[in-house]
Amino acid sequence: MSLNPKLTDWRGRRVWVVGASSGIGRAAASALHARGATVWVSARNAAALQAFTVEHPGSQAVALDVTDAQSVADAAAQVSQGGAFDLVCVCAGHYKAMRADALDLNEVLRHQAVNVGGTWHVLAAVLPGMLTKGAGHISLVGSVAGFRGLPKSLAYGPTKAALLHLGEVLFLDVRPRGIGVSVVTPGFVETPLTAQNDFAMPSLLTPQQAADAMLKGWAAGDFLIDFPKRFTRLFQFLRLLPYGLYFPIIRRQTGA
Repeated sequence: MSLNPKLTDWRGRRVWVVGASSGIGRAAASALHARGATVWVSARNAAALQAFTVEHPGSQAVALDVTDAQSVADAAAQVSQGGAFDLVCVCAGHYKAMRADALDLNEVLRHQAVNVGGTWHVLAAVLPGMLTKGAGHISLVGSVAGFRGLPKSLAYGPTKAALLHLGEVLFLDVRPRGIGVSVVTPGFVETPLTAQNDFAMPSLLTPQQAADAMLKGWAAGDFLIDFPKRFTRLFQFLRLLPYGLYFPIIRRQTGA
């Protein structure tokens, strides 16, 4: 069942990918450009953005810091000069594995500022225009780590859970106004963030595979775009379990 308008023809569509300097965001921007979209890319790393525009003629870049509301608002004003967006994809993210016996408050707050606060800054900048137009699509990149509590995810997991909840509420608010909403919840993807992990990452995908899955989800009109299915189906099942079963299973499987 399609919950959103199906996005299948990207030719001439205006797309803004925030968090496009590397990883999933860069791969998604590249895939959208290849399919004919007019792509804007944003992140803090201006040099990486410039390299993207050189490799993808016709794309445009504007640097920003998602933790700075004014920086995001200024970037949105620049990007929107050519018209309203057909897709805004928020990929900016911060991740550091953490457990309670090594709690780092500055790192916790950094996760909140980038993953949650940054998303709010983008939404505040683009929603008014989308609501006026009565069209467009907002896609938030979360993680299966947001489905349920996992070891080493003390700072990261709660922020991704917040994005899933935010996406659900946002869908209820804006879908009747003509705006699509999706939440992307990948498993492990080979990015600079996951490169720091010191544990085995099952079903590890490349950023290009992640981007392909995202485009398939947008084409199907999905709200929840989770992949790879062989991995995420397990987490969907775990979401249904009562705590009395869930906690022992996770402890046994992870050694937590």
